[in-house]
Amino acid sequence: MADEKVREVKGPGPRGQRGMPKPKIKNPGKLLKRLMGYVFKFYGLQMILVGICIVVSVLANIQGTLFTKTLIDGYINPLLRTAGEGGTPDFGPLGFAILRVAVFYAIGITASYVQSLTMVFITQGTLKNLRAALFEHMESLPIKYFDTNAHGDIMSIYTNDIDTLRQMISQSIPQLLNSAITIVSVLLSMIFLNIPLTVLTIIMVALMLFASTKAASASGKNFVKQQKNLGKLNGYIEEMMNGEKVIKVFCHEEKTIEDFDKYNEELFQSAYKANAFSALLGPINAQLGNISYVLCALLGGALALTTSSSTGAGVAFFLVLVQLFGSLSVGSLASFLTFNKSFSMPINQVSMQFNSIIMALAGAERVFRLLDEKPEMDEGYVMLVNAENRDGKIVEVDHHTGFWAWKHYHKAEGTTDYKPLEGDVTFNGVDFGYTDEKMVLHDIVLHAEPGQKIALVGSTGAGKTTITNLINRFYDIQDGKIRYDNININKISKKDLRRSLGIVLQDTHLFTGTVAENIRYGKLDATDEEVYAAARLANADSFIKRLPDGYDTMLTGDGANLSQGQRQLLAIARAAIADPPVLILDEATSSIDTRTEKIVQDGMDKLMANRTTFVIAHRLSTIRNSDCILVMEQGRIIERGNHEELLAKKGRYYQLYTGKKAETA
Repeated sequence: MADEKVREVKGPGPRGQRGMPKPKIKNPGKLLKRLMGYVFKFYGLQMILVGICIVVSVLANIQGTLFTKTLIDGYINPLLRTAGEGGTPDFGPLGFAILRVAVFYAIGITASYVQSLTMVFITQGTLKNLRAALFEHMESLPIKYFDTNAHGDIMSIYTNDIDTLRQMISQSIPQLLNSAITIVSVLLSMIFLNIPLTVLTIIMVALMLFASTKAASASGKNFVKQQKNLGKLNGYIEEMMNGEKVIKVFCHEEKTIEDFDKYNEELFQSAYKANAFSALLGPINAQLGNISYVLCALLGGALALTTSSSTGAGVAFFLVLVQLFGSLSVGSLASFLTFNKSFSMPINQVSMQFNSIIMALAGAERVFRLLDEKPEMDEGYVMLVNAENRDGKIVEVDHHTGFWAWKHYHKAEGTTDYKPLEGDVTFNGVDFGYTDEKMVLHDIVLHAEPGQKIALVGSTGAGKTTITNLINRFYDIQDGKIRYDNININKISKKDLRRSLGIVLQDTHLFTGTVAENIRYGKLDATDEEVYAAARLANADSFIKRLPDGYDTMLTGDGANLSQGQRQLLAIARAAIADPPVLILDEATSSIDTRTEKIVQDGMDKLMANRTTFVIAHRLSTIRNSDCILVMEQGRIIERGNHEELLAKKGRYYQLYTGKKAETA
């Protein structure tokens, strides 16, 4: 909102945390309805069973409390009179009545056990479904989402926010339902016993609700803020863990700890305030409940004394009480006082659960916000298929042949044609900006013929990597056309488009698994022989065989037990096994030594053979043999040509390559 104050976070910290507004849950009722709808969608029958069990359990307790009246007025007092008159008391009816009550209690205990067991199943099942839905949806989100949201904050949704839902579903929801049924049942029972005492009880409960609402409102706001701060802290920890080497290189441990203490203090303050106000609810409601009990005991005792005796001092006063409030037996008073406690207890429990629900709704809001993020749209209809060339005609097949074709269905004509995948890439007047207000690329024109090697060079931030991100449609352009084999890439299914591209990045990411599994990631159904062949092509086979378990060596921590060069060779092997017609090499040798670079470069040269390749490199010696070199500055192509042509121009490329001042603008 416009009038909300915004706090600027200075220095390193979680992405996406600048300018955060004050936390506030929007439409909590709608949010709760959506969450319960999600629960009932999968576990509707089980929730009905839980409701039945709660009703049975509550009624079992109600009948036990009402039996107190019958026990005193219907059994104990008559037996005492019989004994006082010299007769022999008959305890048979009393024993049978107690046995009947015990049976009802046993049924209630069984129902309570079934309810608890069922809620565990419902809770864990719902959380499993939510995690699955979150992860599945997260995989459909565009790269932009992960660029603009701290990874630790996203992780906090899977852990902390999901855990708050566990508490709410397993404890708060059943407790609220139990409390609601208990309140209604107890209220009806108290009205049955004595209306004036019931009115007195309700007045005290109203005071409890008023006090609870005030305290809960104050704590609820801070519970929401607590979840926000927890996400920020997790995001900061995750970011600092990833940058631990950089922190130590620059000796910024103290500054990092200082920033952590700031985020940690913010979490402490919000958590302290939330739980401090929450802690007030118990004592406030307990004391008001005790006062209610005392007042009812005083008035009820006076009525019971009037009913049982009409002699002695103060008879006139007691008669007035009876006329105003009605008579009350000792048994009825005993039952009513028990109900008074039972009536106050669920009110107290509701107020205590209120904060858990607020905190859970804050978590649910973050969960559903992620689920509501717009997935990456894909309206492409041109598919990449396995094919064979039979007598000059391309035919689609259902097995891998090493020959790929674009399957293009023409809806207007109702026909389908096939075109060989060759790797011809064209940019025609492309403009692009991550936001419409700030363009990054301007009028990009380039043409990569099948098998050509295109190099992109220029200063940092010139737009080199952005061009490669547009080829695989991590982002969509604002203007112009990008064609792949003369097909507008907007018409190509994103999954099939990306399947046709092999990418080797500067920062290689390896997954937890064996060396063979990491290579096979480029083609999940690859045979062992294909894995070995890809490793040999990438010059990785020799070092892999020297590992403790060879291809079965387990990699963890993003391949931390390998050198940077070895990790790059595995990335090349992973791209090689996919056998893509187009390659994108983004500074793949910039962070390795010269000797290792020669090995990696040799592996890349083998991989680039007969493939259209886009190379981004700061080491210009690695791209001298490129068919075309594009020199970029501030999102524009300012020079183009091969190595010799650009050196002859003595322009920007000449300056970058020789370190000498350019002779042309």
